[in-house]
Amino acid sequence: MKILILANFGMGLYNFRKELLQELINMGNEVFISLPNDQYVPRLQSLGCKYIETNLERRGTNPLKDLKLLFQYKKLIKQIKPDIVLTYTIKPNVYGGLACRITKTPYITNITGLGTSIENKGIIQKITLVLNKVGLKNAACLFFQNETNRKFFTENKITNGKTRLIPGSGVNLHVHSFEEYPIDDGTTRFLFIGRMMKAKGIDELLQAARIVKEKYPNTEFDLVGGCEEDYHQTLLECSELGMVNYHGQQEDVHSFIKRSHATVLPSYHEGTANVLLESASSGRAVLASRVPGCKETFDENVSGFGFEVRDVDSLTETIVKFINLPYDQKKAMGMAGRSKMENEYDRRIVIEAYIEEIYNHVGGRKSELVREAG
Repeated sequence: MKILILANFGMGLYNFRKELLQELINMGNEVFISLPNDQYVPRLQSLGCKYIETNLERRGTNPLKDLKLLFQYKKLIKQIKPDIVLTYTIKPNVYGGLACRITKTPYITNITGLGTSIENKGIIQKITLVLNKVGLKNAACLFFQNETNRKFFTENKITNGKTRLIPGSGVNLHVHSFEEYPIDDGTTRFLFIGRMMKAKGIDELLQAARIVKEKYPNTEFDLVGGCEEDYHQTLLECSELGMVNYHGQQEDVHSFIKRSHATVLPSYHEGTANVLLESASSGRAVLASRVPGCKETFDENVSGFGFEVRDVDSLTETIVKFINLPYDQKKAMGMAGRSKMENEYDRRIVIEAYIEEIYNHVGGRKSELVREAG
């Protein structure tokens, strides 16, 4: 069987969906991936994926370029003739879905979050909703990463087809294995992992860090991730003042999680926050905005604390609350997070859901289709 996967960048596909790709390839399927060329493409190819480059601007809003993307996808589908197409993120979902409708190709879509264009009300939201209705109308199945997003799509009549809730991208429990809690040396280390952008709550985090450091000097804030917006100079200045330690984009985030006491994510919106899953899987408490995609990843007062979104005071109070916890309670929160990941967020759950939907839609018994592909 031929399976085509449309995505907007290699890092997400490799870090969060590598196991699914491996499973599909091991089952004898021919897996094609189409996305912009980046440093992760060779790694994806090493798994056995066949790569075809797609020119795509992740954050661009030029309608002519987006129309060109639609034609690229249409041409690609006619060339490969896939049995089914899997799409991830907004543009591949919309324009890939529309290309599948035009070519009458089955497709499964993953809603990785609503995105800023839908979260912020106005003309852009209206246009985006229309595009989603057009692109997702005939999807064989829409995977949602949290119930709030699924309810939004249903209430706004973006979809009336089959939907299914999955635990985000899940977490690889072996890669992000349980780590012993850092020794009690008098310093509390908080970690932020994510793109440096307003929607991730970076403004609120920097303000909270300044307030906390003044009262609790034995506190460290490590920030890991590339700048997608103009924060580079601000981060350098904050680092020089000792407010935060900015490490830029890093290949290995697990080593940062290992030395931290808790991960903080003041994001405005998420599908399901992978950094919270990875941190909890490693045995670390999580402090996160009470927004869909974050609040489901922890149990309040058990494996983490929530705070109000876009609220510096609430974020600051929550950080201070964690600092003042006894060491054993901090450690227990991390252990509770690991148990939650094992029970609810194992990546195998996501992989099995995909395989079930792919083969249910194509038809026939899975074993027969694998033999046919071979």
